[in-house]
Amino acid sequence: MTINGRPVIAADHFDVKNPATGDTVGRAPNSSKDHLDRAVEAAHAAFANWSKTSDAVRIQACQDIADKIGKHAEELAQLLTREQGKPLNGLGSRFEIGGAQAWAAHTASLSLPVKVLQDNEQGRVELHRKPMGVVGSITPWNWPVMIAVWHILPAVRSGNTVVIKPSPYTPLSTLRLVELMNQVLPPGVVNSVCSDDKTCNIGAAMSSHPGIRKIVFTGSINTGKAVMASAAETVKRLTLELGGNDAGIVLPDVDPKAIAEGLFWGAFINNGQTCAAMKRLYVHESVYDEVCVALTDYAKAIPVGHGSDEASVLGPINNRMQFDKVKRLVDAAKQKGRVLLGGEPGEGLFFPPTLIADLSHHDTLVTEEQFGPALPIIKYRDVEDAIRQANDSPNGLGGSVWSRDVEKAKQVASRMECGSVWINKHGAIQPNAPFGGVKSSGCGVEFGEEGLAEYTDIQVVFS
Repeated sequence: MTINGRPVIAADHFDVKNPATGDTVGRAPNSSKDHLDRAVEAAHAAFANWSKTSDAVRIQACQDIADKIGKHAEELAQLLTREQGKPLNGLGSRFEIGGAQAWAAHTASLSLPVKVLQDNEQGRVELHRKPMGVVGSITPWNWPVMIAVWHILPAVRSGNTVVIKPSPYTPLSTLRLVELMNQVLPPGVVNSVCSDDKTCNIGAAMSSHPGIRKIVFTGSINTGKAVMASAAETVKRLTLELGGNDAGIVLPDVDPKAIAEGLFWGAFINNGQTCAAMKRLYVHESVYDEVCVALTDYAKAIPVGHGSDEASVLGPINNRMQFDKVKRLVDAAKQKGRVLLGGEPGEGLFFPPTLIADLSHHDTLVTEEQFGPALPIIKYRDVEDAIRQANDSPNGLGGSVWSRDVEKAKQVASRMECGSVWINKHGAIQPNAPFGGVKSSGCGVEFGEEGLAEYTDIQVVFS
């Protein structure tokens, strides 16, 4: 752990496994409640000075963090692949570390200047954005370094301090990231704790901790609900980016071969282990068969293997719990639909890209978020039915529409109940565009000025 700028060793540790081999990658510290209290105290003490620093100092800090990530990019990517399983190449670990560096650099460019609401003979009214205090960050195992940057950098940029707790499946790269940040930040500005969530549930302790002013959480809907309930006692501010069961709607005017690559990566980026990946695909009956063939032809050429193999493009599922869920949903779908590709698990935690056609909107692979390398394909006749089915979900993170006619696609997109909609692509988030869900997919947004504002309190000054 890193607390108040110094390495802290725990009395107990737990093993971190390589999903591709089952081998132990390393051992992570099992924090106690006392470690959390010390981290919060350090962050609180650091806030007194960090909150008063100038914009220039905070901008430089974000730039320095970006530079530090860049200088240690290969080290972080190698560590990330070993604990998460994703390949080094393609849209894997090197892509994630590069994205983390770029996001950190972009965050440096954001600002929240004083907004003048009124300036006339009746007086002047200004809206100021002030840092909150200690921010608690709880991150998942699918994009651990990238999401840590998404949580930490806007907090640092806006004058807050941080205590971060990574997933027990992928703690090592995040702990190393925080070590690197502490080489360029004052002590206590960013602190890390860690636990296996069994011996001591540090995440639950954070969401109820009276010294933490805001929780930023990325993860499942059920855990998000628990965080929200636990945070209520201390009236914490929350940013929750929760599950998505994103729908893609393919209109009848598409060129199936032209969209096959985009459909595949919209669904299978990070082996489908992405909140904003496409989880269900609705295709018009007039192009249904052609889309199925084109998508299958593209998918069957994707190499799957150990992440450390430079030739691999997709790797294993990260953990046994998620593997079992994907297998359960695929096994049920095989009884209802037509397997176009995959469907049978490989060795260990490997599961091939799986496409299952001829499913109905009510089959479990469609209604439940699989969060893995399996895509259900549903035929529709009337676009009104496709829109209705796409919206018939408690989730509302992202969606996409595929068409040669962009204006027609935008009309359909405007009726989809989700926080982000893409035309002829899926899941292409950007640091300058706010990102968040509606319905059960969360509250608040990340990225851009709107995301930065979520780390501040409003103070209105009348003069």
